[in-house]
Amino acid sequence: MNKYVKTFLHRGLMFSGFGPIVGGIVYFILDLTGTQISINGSEILLAVVTTYLIAFIHAGSSVFPQIENWPLFKSIFFQGLSIYLAYTIGYLINSWIPLDLMVILIYSGCFIGAFLITWLIIYIISNKVTKKMNNKLNEINK
Repeated sequence: MNKYVKTFLHRGLMFSGFGPIVGGIVYFILDLTGTQISINGSEILLAVVTTYLIAFIHAGSSVFPQIENWPLFKSIFFQGLSIYLAYTIGYLINSWIPLDLMVILIYSGCFIGAFLITWLIIYIISNKVTKKMNNKLNEINK
């Protein structure tokens, strides 16, 4: 089995349990705010399974930027696409967002914006850290 597939599966299994916990926290917060929701057992099961799968895919997709022979853009694209599809499908299946073009466009814009801002922050920080390390190595090698 490909080492990246193994890493994807390993990370997904390690962190997927957090999905249902987050789902439970969301329902708890809704309850604390007085939001009246009524869900039955099958809806709870669906929420648990989909949040598990969302967390599995989200954690597993962190392997994409580590594929050495992939350009950074390709890695970011496939990581973003896999996370976007997992969240979007999960949200639609659970009716957490309506199947309405305008809502999906707004959601997609927010998702893409947040994803790109996150990657920009990571890129800037890693460049600063790399420069510091290179400067220290240059000082040592003098």
